[in-house]
Amino acid sequence: MAGWRLRAFRACAGALLFALALAGASLAAAAQRIPDDLAARLNERQIATYRAYLAARAPFDRRLDAYWAEVDTLREGRRRKRAGGVPWAAADYVSEHPPQYEGPPMPADVAKIIADLRPPKPDTEIAGLHDFLAAAKSEYGYVPAAVAEREFKRRYALEALRVGLSKAQVIDVYSLETGGRGVYDMQAGIDPETRKGRPISTALGYAQLLAGNSVNEVAKHGGTFINRLEDMARARGVSPGRAAYLKRKAATVRKMVRAAKSVPYQWGRHVALGNTPRGQGIHALNLDPDIGPWLQVIKLRGVLDHGLHAGRTSLSGPELELMNLAGPGTGLEMMTPIGRRMPTTNFFTRAAYGRNTIVREKNGAELLAALEQRMRINEKRAGAVEFARIFDEIARDRR
Repeated sequence: MAGWRLRAFRACAGALLFALALAGASLAAAAQRIPDDLAARLNERQIATYRAYLAARAPFDRRLDAYWAEVDTLREGRRRKRAGGVPWAAADYVSEHPPQYEGPPMPADVAKIIADLRPPKPDTEIAGLHDFLAAAKSEYGYVPAAVAEREFKRRYALEALRVGLSKAQVIDVYSLETGGRGVYDMQAGIDPETRKGRPISTALGYAQLLAGNSVNEVAKHGGTFINRLEDMARARGVSPGRAAYLKRKAATVRKMVRAAKSVPYQWGRHVALGNTPRGQGIHALNLDPDIGPWLQVIKLRGVLDHGLHAGRTSLSGPELELMNLAGPGTGLEMMTPIGRRMPTTNFFTRAAYGRNTIVREKNGAELLAALEQRMRINEKRAGAVEFARIFDEIARDRR
């Protein structure tokens, strides 16, 4: 009886292995299948090298997909633990960096033929500075006032000091976000000096707020903005013309607040609104010398407050920027003893990890060090030097 069972088990195991082998062979064959229109354009050598590439690339892509699936699963598990007040352990993270492809490269001549047959789809057009200004005018009848760069920096520095941000924190964030040479109407992807390039995101200004950030902050703090503008209009010594201008601006911001609050207070809804003309018009507030500094500074202050709530009584510039880059909660997680030694894939989406070269192949501690290194280089550039001098002038005036 025992021998019969053993023979049956071996037969079943053999059948299973045979089925797996067939499945593997089927997957490998599918991976090497070349569409007819492409095969017609390739010679025998090209077909052979392309099939070798496909045969190596397919299993790698499956491993990479499995890696990111595990990242997502563990991240969701940490969210549940956080909600339940359960501390994280090393087992809640992937401990290795993503697998690296080491097989034969895509043959260059084949890649060119594929590009000719199937041109890549054009990238989705990202709204630019002219779009934000046009939306502000058409949606709200609003045009931000123009101001000299140095004056915008001065107002920004005054606002930062007013809410408790330090010179070092502001200069560090500015140096990282703008490369140390940003201007107040700088958009990500556009060179601030030559004005050439294409927008790579909606990020604007010294703190590089996204359109979704602007909608979020106006929904949260817009009433304060309105009150401050009205107080400025009533201040002693303000000319009648300036007072009337500030009152009109307050009325405009009131319309923007209504628009920002027309959707639920959720990040996804604010991002969606930021992609519409109403949201793009709100985003133009970053360019206004009376409001832009408040808007950006209060966003950074919110990051600082998040840290204080979590028990971080002080944050260095690199730590503040880490929280600004990854999100306050995720930035704090990266600064925990476990997070500092875990790969950054644990803290970014697959797309964000691919876009941000500075985060790749690092752990939390290494990313923090890389941010600081870049800041120290960029703080020597003209914009950062000017900004630092303005902070020093304000300090001297106060003394």
